[in-house]
Amino acid sequence: MANVELILLQRVEHLGQMGEIVKVKPGYARNYLLPQLKAIRASKANRERFEQQRAQLEAQNLKRREEAERVAERVGGLSVVVIRQAGESGSLYGSVSARDIAEATTAAGLTINRDQVVLIHPIKALGLVPVRVELHPEVSIRVTVNVARSAEEAERQARGERVSAAEEADAQPDIDPAAMFEAELEAELPSA
Repeated sequence: MANVELILLQRVEHLGQMGEIVKVKPGYARNYLLPQLKAIRASKANRERFEQQRAQLEAQNLKRREEAERVAERVGGLSVVVIRQAGESGSLYGSVSARDIAEATTAAGLTINRDQVVLIHPIKALGLVPVRVELHPEVSIRVTVNVARSAEEAERQARGERVSAAEEADAQPDIDPAAMFEAELEAELPSA
């Protein structure tokens, strides 16, 4: 199938800037760019209409970007806690998705939706995970997601302490099994 020509109404990562005419696959245009109002078809009438409204669209984009930059400055370094059940090795029984991160971030005071969370793979282990949140196509912040079994464990992780049982066992001092065996034998032998 032939590619479709579109005019971008906003910056789209890995595709182009506002006002550029790009060629994309029909499915990408039909299922993502057009319904999300990120682009319009590049017909002659749409090109003329876009050129007439270009200054207004750029002004609106600039205003939204400035607002996003102010929010990014205000909430820079945001950290959220997500409580999940996990096994002894630190593997989660489920996973933490973009929706979970959006809900935790909203509860922490920054209202976002799950589409703004850029998560390549779901989080499947305990620990501190940096996640990118796009406040605007040109402005993003890094949010630290603290995945833990309890609030106390989250506090320990935030301080940099080890929390999984396997890590705690590794932190224990090594005990010489031969010395333990000899101590048990001496305790069992009758004294003469």
